[in-house]
Amino acid sequence: MNSRVGDTARTSWRENVTMMIIMIMMMIIIIIIIDRNVIKKEAEKILNYEDLITEIQRMCSVKANVIPVVIGATGIISKSLRQYLSNIPGKHDIKELQKTAILDTACILREVLM
Repeated sequence: MNSRVGDTARTSWRENVTMMIIMIMMMIIIIIIIDRNVIKKEAEKILNYEDLITEIQRMCSVKANVIPVVIGATGIISKSLRQYLSNIPGKHDIKELQKTAILDTACILREVLM
């Protein structure tokens, strides 16, 4: 009988800990666009996904946010990109992201022009 009481106490403790964990969801949107309107495109993506984020928060009871990663076709970035990348776990190198955008643009141009 005592073992049952102990098991019940452990189970309720685990359930309490599980309920106390705050879940966070990040929606990361990566876009490579023409160099103009990088800042405008970031704001547009945040507004476009605002309703979806609200719905996810309501349905799943999690904290969610949109992280737009917008890089121009020739590597142009906005001033706020560093701030957005700091919200994503892990190490990120902006120069590598720019290099990838430029190389992908060159690959697309090579396919189109040949």
